[in-house]
Amino acid sequence: MARYIGPKVRLMRRFGEPIFGATPKTKYLERRPYPPGQHGRLRKRRVKSEYGRQLEEKQKLKFTYGVSEKQLKRYYNEASRRHGVTGEIMLQLLESRLDNVVYRLGLAPSRAAARQMISHKHITVNGKVVNIPSYLVEPGDIIGVRKKSQNLKIIQESAAVKTGRTHYEWLEWDNNTLSGVFRDYPEREEIPENVNEHLIVEWYSKR
Repeated sequence: MARYIGPKVRLMRRFGEPIFGATPKTKYLERRPYPPGQHGRLRKRRVKSEYGRQLEEKQKLKFTYGVSEKQLKRYYNEASRRHGVTGEIMLQLLESRLDNVVYRLGLAPSRAAARQMISHKHITVNGKVVNIPSYLVEPGDIIGVRKKSQNLKIIQESAAVKTGRTHYEWLEWDNNTLSGVFRDYPEREEIPENVNEHLIVEWYSKR
């Protein structure tokens, strides 16, 4: 399945959460007793089955991080091979994606914008340009802005408001050098995304 490029508000209403970040359209997320759509008022919301709840959590995670079905399955398979809690490791792998790290560092307003910056070769890892959004960053890696790109308007605007952004304990940012360090994989309680990874693991384990 290709990456979703349709209306984001539709997905946010579907999950009832601002999975793409806070926007002026977040006001439309108020939960109503009927489904969205032209004829939604004529129907009632159905009670989800266990399978439906598992599928919804998997879809929410996929759309939140902007990954394809194939990529998410690959992260699950990798997490299941490693020692530890599979669901937590899967989230850690998603958090270590370069596009997510660029977004968390505040260099881009969304993961989609971060992917574009990386694809256009504005981002470096340990001093080398990396144009693969799915590149997995490792503890100790330095993520920076390419020298030729540091005067871009989007970079300058991001740097100007960086001090007001949420601080993540597993990341370290230097506004003077426009670079940050991925210190370590975050603990589950540090990851702010509201997903039930246990349901996702259950969904994959049955397939």
